[in-house]
Amino acid sequence: MSLQQKIDRITDILRRDDGISGAMHYTEQTSWVLFLKFLDDYESEKADESILSGKPYNPVLDDEHRWSSWACPKNDDGKLDLHRVRSGDDLTEYVNQQLFPYLKAFANQSTDAKNFAYKIGAIFQYLDNKVASGHTLREVLDIVDTLNFQSESDLFELSLVYEGLLQNMGDAGGYAGEFYTPRPVVRAMVQVVNPQAGQTIYDAAAGSCGFLVEAFEHFKQKKSTFSTDQLLFIQHNTFFGYEKTSLAYVMGMMNMILHGIESPNLYRGNTLTQNIRDIQEKDRFDIILANPPFGGKEKDQIQQNFPITSNATELLFLQHFMKRLKLSGKAAIVVPEGVLFQTNQAFKQVKQMLLEQFNLHTILSLPAGVFLPYSGVKTNVLFFDRAGGTTDVWFYECEPAQK
Repeated sequence: MSLQQKIDRITDILRRDDGISGAMHYTEQTSWVLFLKFLDDYESEKADESILSGKPYNPVLDDEHRWSSWACPKNDDGKLDLHRVRSGDDLTEYVNQQLFPYLKAFANQSTDAKNFAYKIGAIFQYLDNKVASGHTLREVLDIVDTLNFQSESDLFELSLVYEGLLQNMGDAGGYAGEFYTPRPVVRAMVQVVNPQAGQTIYDAAAGSCGFLVEAFEHFKQKKSTFSTDQLLFIQHNTFFGYEKTSLAYVMGMMNMILHGIESPNLYRGNTLTQNIRDIQEKDRFDIILANPPFGGKEKDQIQQNFPITSNATELLFLQHFMKRLKLSGKAAIVVPEGVLFQTNQAFKQVKQMLLEQFNLHTILSLPAGVFLPYSGVKTNVLFFDRAGGTTDVWFYECEPAQK
C-alpha cells in the first residue's frame, strides 16, 4: 500500500468518527498523528547520529510520551506488544488527559522560537484530540506506525501527500481557503524572485506556509552546491512568517517541519498590529513572498499603524511589505486587481509610494477564478524590488490552458 493509499485509508476511517466533521477536521487530526510519528523518527535518528559523533543528544520528549511508548509499543521481536498497547476508552483517556497536556506544556518551557521544544508547544497549544472513538484512533495509529520518516524518499512523498491534504481544505472553501494558494502560482513566484542561500525570506500572511515551503524546495534543488554554513543558515535563519489564525498557524508549522525545515521562524499574531514606522533596516528581509488577505476591513486602531490609512487589508499589507523589504530586496505579492485600478485617495497614495520608492518591474495578471471556490476576485502578482523608482513596467496576462 502506497503512502497516498495509507493517508486515504486514514481519511476514510476518520470520516466514520462522531468527532470529525469535514476536510478541516480530518486534516487537522491526521496532522498531529503524523507529526508525532515524524518526531519519534527524528529523535531516533538524532540519537543514532550522536552515537556516531560522540556528542550527547537529549531527546525533547521523555520516554513515557514518545510514540514508541504510547502509540505502538513493540516487544522484542518488533511486533505490537498487546500487553501494553492502549485502545478504546483507555487510549482516549491517555491522549486527552496525559499526552496533550504534556505537549501543550512545552509552550511555557521555552521562549526561544528556534528551540524545537518551543515549536512543539506552539503547535499543540492550539490543538485538541477530536477523534471521539479510541478504537478509531487505534486504527489510525496502526497505519501511521508503518511509515518511516527516516527515509528520504518516504519523507518526500509525505510532503507531497500533506500538500494534497491542505489543498483539500482549500477546496472545501470558507475558512480553510484562507491558507491555501494554488501551487503553480506559488512556484512561478518563487522561480521569478529566485532566492539565494544566505538570504532571508518572509511571508506576513503565511497560512499553510506554501511560499516558504516552495522556497525551501527551490534551495533543495541546489543542495549539493551549498557549504555546511549555508545549509545551517537555510535550516535556522532563512524562513520567517506570521499567521493570525490558530489552525492555519498549526498547519503551517507542521507543513514546514514535515517538508524538512527543522527550525521555521513562524509566529502567531496579526501582522497589521505592528506599527510600520518602527521598522528599521535590521528588521527587514531580502525576499518577500505572499498572498495576503484581501477584501477584509480593519478597525481604526489598526489603521493608525500605517502612514496611509485605509480599512482595506490589501493596502495595509502592501504598505507593510514595502516597509519590510531590505535595500536591493525582491518581492512578489498577490493583490486584487482593484489595487491597480481603484482611484480613491488611499489607493492612489499607496500606488504612488510603490512607483516612486520601488521598482515595480513586472505585473502578472492571473486568470479569473484562480482562487475559486473561496474567492472569485480577479488578481495580479506584483513583482518589485527596492532598487530605485519605477521606470518601465512589463505587464503579462496569464491565460488558462484550453482543455
